[in-house]
Order: sequence, then C-alpha cells, then structure tokens
Amino acid sequence: MTATAFCLHALGSSSEEFATMRTRLAGTLDLIGIDLPGFGRSSAATGTSVEEMVERVERAVGRSGATEWVLIGHSMGGKVASVVASRTIDGSNGLFGLRAVVLLAASPLSPEPMDDERRKTMLDWAADGEIGADEADTFVTANTDGPLPPEPSAMAVHDVQRADPRAWTDWLVRGSREDWSAEFPPNPVPALVLAGASDGDLGPEAQRTLNLPHWPNGEFDVVPGAAHLLPWERPDQVAERIRAFWERRVAPSPVVPPTTVRVIASPRVSARTRGILAVRALADDPGAEPRVLSAQQLTTLRAVARVVVPQDGLQVDLALRVDAQLAAGAGDGWRPDGLPVDVEAYRAGLDALAPEADRGDVHLTAVLDAVTRGEHEPAAGSLDAAQLQAWAEDASVDLVKQWVAHPATMAEIDYDGFANGGDGVRKQGFLLLGAGQREAWEPAGATR
Repeated sequence: MTATAFCLHALGSSSEEFATMRTRLAGTLDLIGIDLPGFGRSSAATGTSVEEMVERVERAVGRSGATEWVLIGHSMGGKVASVVASRTIDGSNGLFGLRAVVLLAASPLSPEPMDDERRKTMLDWAADGEIGADEADTFVTANTDGPLPPEPSAMAVHDVQRADPRAWTDWLVRGSREDWSAEFPPNPVPALVLAGASDGDLGPEAQRTLNLPHWPNGEFDVVPGAAHLLPWERPDQVAERIRAFWERRVAPSPVVPPTTVRVIASPRVSARTRGILAVRALADDPGAEPRVLSAQQLTTLRAVARVVVPQDGLQVDLALRVDAQLAAGAGDGWRPDGLPVDVEAYRAGLDALAPEADRGDVHLTAVLDAVTRGEHEPAAGSLDAAQLQAWAEDASVDLVKQWVAHPATMAEIDYDGFANGGDGVRKQGFLLLGAGQREAWEPAGATR
C-alpha cells in the first residue's frame, strides 16, 4: 500500500505547486495537496493563525482515513507541518500513523528570519486589497534562481494573485513571527530537510541552524540551481531526494496495520499512550551510530537478536533500541547478582560472544543454548559461565520487550489492551472478557 503525503504549500502558493511532483513520486507516495486558509481555493474565513492552519490540516488528515502518512511542508507550510508532526508524536491531536516529515525551505518553529524592508514591501503589495500581476511576478522572480518554464511560471504568479490579502498580511505580520520552538521537544520522526542553494533568508544556513536541530533523526541536503520555490524550480531533484529518503529510511520498517492504527487514533486510547506508541512505531535509522555500545558490540547484539527474536519480513532493529534503552538508563531497575551495571554487563557479555557471532547464526544458536544451560565457558572476556548465563537471560528479556512494545507486533500477536479508556472521566474499558469474545471495535485479530 502506498503511503499518503499531505503537502502544505508556501506563502502565496497553493496545492498546485506539488502537481508536477505527483507523477514523479507515484508508486512511492500518493501526494495530496491541502490549500491553507486564504490560499488556492481555501477561504480565509476559517482563520489564518498558525494554530488555525494546523487545525485545518489535522482535520484533513483525520477525514482522509490515511493510516500511513507523511507531511511535506514548503516554507510557510513547513512551520505548519512541524507543529502538526509535534502534536501527532505527543498524541495530543488524536492522529496516528505519521511515518516521516519532509521540509522544503521551511519556515522554522521559531520566528522566521526575514529582512524588514522586504517584509514591508510585501505588506504594501496587499495594502489596497489585492496583489497585482506585476507584484506577483516580482515575488516569483525574487524567489527563484532563474526563469521558470512558461506554464509553471504562470501558475505560480496566478497563485500569488489569488491569495487573500488578509491571509498574506496575517502571515507576514503574525504567523511568520510566531514562536513555537519552546512548545515541543525535539521530534524523533525521520525527517528530510532540503534547502535551495540560492535561497536567501531560509537558505542552507538557516535550515541547518533553525530547522535541523529540531529533528534528531533528520537528514539535510541542498538542491543546486534552486532558490526558495523548490517544487516549482526543481521538481525532479526534489522528488528524487524524497524517494531515496523514503526507500532508505522509512519503507524498510514495519507498518502498523490500518485496523490497529484506527484503534490507537480513537478516543479509547489516551493521548499519553498514543504518543508513546507513535514513538515506538517510528522507523529505525539503519545508519545510526550506537550510543553506548561499540560498533562491534552492536553487530554482535544484532546477531543475538536474530537468534532470540527471529523476525519475518520488515524488521525492528531490536539491538539499536536496546542500545538506546541503555543510553537512557531505562532498564527495569534491577540487575542479576554478580553482574556489573547494565551497560558494563552488556559490553562484557557481547565481547564474550563476539567470536561466536562471527561464525554465523547457526553456530551462535548452539552457543546460546549452551549459555542458557550454564555450560558455555567464554574463551575471552571478563565474565564466567554463570555470569554470562545471567546476562544472556537479562538481554533476551530486553530484546523480547523491545519487539513486543512495537505497535506492529501488538497487532501481530492480537494485543489491544492499550485501548482500555481515553482521557475522559468515564473509561470505556472492556465488556467482553470471555475466551474468543471480541468487542465490536476490536480489530479482527492476528492473521497467523
């Protein structure tokens, strides 16, 4: 199933700016453009503040029924996309299924840098209640690295002209200056941040310093031969980068089934629980560096994970998640007698198993069976047979917990106990508790 990408346009533009990219990304992402209030075919009557634009997007995503989706935000739309993504990942907006964010020359969560004289000029354009053709052409020309082809140029100019002057003014006076940077912590959603090489205020340096730090799992790239209007100027290059990012960073990870997504997004699940599950559902970065283990130790732990928790199809990087757990000190609060603290125990245990893991998974399976029986004496390292046995049991529990904690696994094993009541006073709970009984709202169950 192709994921849905909701596309949020720049100031003075509309969903039409993504039309040329729709066919280029067909088969990878299904692009749906949203006209923000006062632009394109959308009325400004619904409100033009960032909050009101965010709510419009959230309603559109919710109504769409999409269960695997992406946000693509350009310039003004980038600020809106960042807020929607933050409210999705903390569970507060009732949405679930966000897989990635793409920001194109995006306005940051912090106030947007803009030359005061240029801001005044743009405000003057709308002062008489409409933006003229010459002014619209000036705006497009100032935001491109070179002349656009005739058809895209005409559409871009038309979009500026049909912008509601109130929405245009509201963004310049208020929206672009709104500061949301203290509202949300860094967002773990995989993100692609793109900048036009010749862009001005929102160019490469601004993207590196103002946007990228909010996305710890973000990647940054510069599109040559482009200024600010990336979708109009370089649709092929932008689409190519989005596709490569999606296929490398997001597509190889497990997808939560639509029926489970709908339950998690329902009022039966609290915002806090929904946010926790949203983070767990995010794709692992295959190129991420371990945080407390060495590269060799992480490789060995991945081999142990393949033996202890064999996974079919798309896989969760359990070893990387355990490494993050160790880095956060988020263990179960106790350790087996005779072992050092968790991080040191993991390092010692993995060093002891490294020579065995190097000989392949079949050999490692036999070794781990012997370790479980307390019969394997490590050839090297600081642990004896009894210590290695205790550590291996503890590590196996950690790996299994990371697997079970993923919402896709919960769906696979037919678990929906998280849906026992939302944030209201009355908790819905479960009425049917007998074997084989299923509530009307519950998914059909595990497929195997």
